[in-house]
Order: sequence, then C-alpha cells, then structure tokens
Amino acid sequence: MASAAVSEAFEAPEQHRRPLRVAVFTTSYPRSADDFSGRFVRGSVENLRARGLEVEVVGPGSYRDFGLTANNGAGFIGNLRRRPWLAPLVLLSMIFALRRAAKRADLVHTNWLAGAVVAAFSGRPFVVTLHGSPTAGRFHDLGLAETAPRLVRWILGRARTVICCSDRLATTMRGCGLKDVRAIPYGVDVPDEVGDEDEPASVLYVGRLSPEKNIDVIAEATDGLPRIVAGDGPDRHLLPDTIGFVGPDEVSELYGRAAVVVVASSAEGLPNVVLEAMAHGKTVVATPVGGIPTVIEDGKTGLLVPVRDAAALRAAIEKALVDRELRRKLGRGARKRVDGYCSWSRVTDATLAVYAAAVPEAARETGIQPAVRPAVV
Repeated sequence: MASAAVSEAFEAPEQHRRPLRVAVFTTSYPRSADDFSGRFVRGSVENLRARGLEVEVVGPGSYRDFGLTANNGAGFIGNLRRRPWLAPLVLLSMIFALRRAAKRADLVHTNWLAGAVVAAFSGRPFVVTLHGSPTAGRFHDLGLAETAPRLVRWILGRARTVICCSDRLATTMRGCGLKDVRAIPYGVDVPDEVGDEDEPASVLYVGRLSPEKNIDVIAEATDGLPRIVAGDGPDRHLLPDTIGFVGPDEVSELYGRAAVVVVASSAEGLPNVVLEAMAHGKTVVATPVGGIPTVIEDGKTGLLVPVRDAAALRAAIEKALVDRELRRKLGRGARKRVDGYCSWSRVTDATLAVYAAAVPEAARETGIQPAVRPAVV
C-alpha cells in the first residue's frame, strides 16, 4: 500500500556539540552474536549510534532477572507467569538499573508495555515502543487494549510518544485515548544478493515452535514437502526435523536456499522473519495478522492465507513451489516494498523525529535538525 507521507531526516550532530544521550531499556537483547533475542532493538541501537547518539542499553545483565529473560520461547511475561513471586524483586532491580543509567541520559526509550512501568520511575522523559508480541498472553498489548483500554492509557499516559511497530497496533493504541502515537516499522538490511535456491524448491520456517505460531498447521501443510525448520520451543515434537535455533549468518544462508518462507501465526506484531525473507527476495506465505498486511499485498509482494487453514496454506505453498516465475515476481515486489518502507535510514530518521519532539531542548543542544522529505509507506 503506497501513499504520500512525511518522513523526517536529521543532520548528524556537529563535532563540537555533545551527542544526544539515550538510555534504552529492554527485557530482550542479544547476549552473543548467535542470539536472536531482541535483535530489532539491537539494530535500532546500532543505527542510532551510527548517527552520533550516545546510547546505553539497560538490558539482561544490567539488572538481576532471576532467569526470567531466558531465551526459551516463553518471553519475559511468560516466564514471569510461572514464577510470579519474583515480580517485585525483578521490578525493583530493573528500576534501580534504569535510574542509574537515566542520570546520564536526556531521554529514556523503553520497550514493551511492561517497560513503560519501569520507565515511569526513571526520572527522565521517556518514549515507549510496543511490539505487539503475543508471548505476553493476556498481557499482550493488542489484547489488553481491547479488554482494558483505561489500564493501557494509564500505563502509557506518561510517555511523551508511543511508537508502534505496525499501523494496526498504532490505531488500536489511539483507540485507547493516547494522543501521540506513531507507527514506525522495524528496520531491515536489504542484501545485494538473494542466494541460490535449493533444488528441489523448499519451504522454510524460522522462529519459535510455540502454540501462537500454529506449528500444528505448519506441520500439516508442509508434510511431505522439502522443508527446513530452524527454531525450538514447546511444540518441537510437531516438527522434530528442526535444526534448532541458529545464528543470524546461518539464517541468512537459509533464506538464500529457500524458495518459500512460511508464517502461520494467529497473532503477530511485525515479524522480523517476514521482513528479512522479503529483503532476501523470497516468496512469503503468511497469515494476515498484526502488521503483516502492511508489507504483504496478496499476489504482489507475497501470499496471504486465512489463520489456521492448513489446506489453504498447503495450496499457497505448492502454488509458489511449482512456479519459479511467480516466485521471482513476488520476490522482486517484496524487496522493493521493504526497501521503501523499512530501510534503516528511514526507520532511524523516524525515531530521531520522535526524540526531537520528546526532548526538544536537548535536541537543539545536540544539533539534531529536522528536514522533511517524501516517503513511501
């Protein structure tokens, strides 16, 4: 969906000016080069630093988390539900860690709905990014906005800006009565080369093997087809041929080998797997949930199928597997779409625009100057 819009670009701070200082709070952040946890947060941090900002990450390891941020597919809230008595201890540890970092910062940028609770005690202006992640269960931001909009408004009401990873999530948050809400997608790198497909053409799944991903549907729809599965989780028994979690370089190689990438979730924010596969020029077959329809237009930039419809998913996969020209057409459209919508330069520009509005005096001191340019969104 292309439309005229405004994206704000920023000049880098001049050498003699101090950098804008930001403390980023997160419960998910890569612990090693092979860790995929919170890679969308890391990507943002790296690109902000490249623009001259001074960014301190307050993530796992900066506070005592009692193992609740472990990369086990359950997510922080899912792990906390199993040991709820740890909530006060973890919250205090997070608050103290963020307050220490915030003393050196102009602005706090926190992630997830629960992160806004921590940021409220930071003593600094803060902005919040919501990711629409379904792993939070009933505390899922979309679900909570529908069942308890006043609670969501109370939690997020002190934020200078609420950033949402998709237009749908942003619309829902505005419906809760929040005023300054902006939709900013995740950034993605578009590689120069798309890789050579396996022969015969294969289908790839990358991600958690957990119920909200409808692994049973994927197993049924891909049964007997050449497939590669990279991931782990409680539903591993449904896809026992999985190679487990692998690092970013290996995943990039898998994208290159695959003809089709499948996502069959019941709920999503804006999956990095979808953006990365599209950037690699792959045909993505996905369900129209969360922010997915923002980037996938059925028949032009990918294929969309109904949620929990294994027959429709199988038919779409087989259609793409047997038609190389269709795959090439969809792949070209996919690369063009993500390059125009969520290149890192555009995403970082939009994030800096939020920062400049949240702390205008500090932005002026650091030399961040907005400029206006057209964008395709």
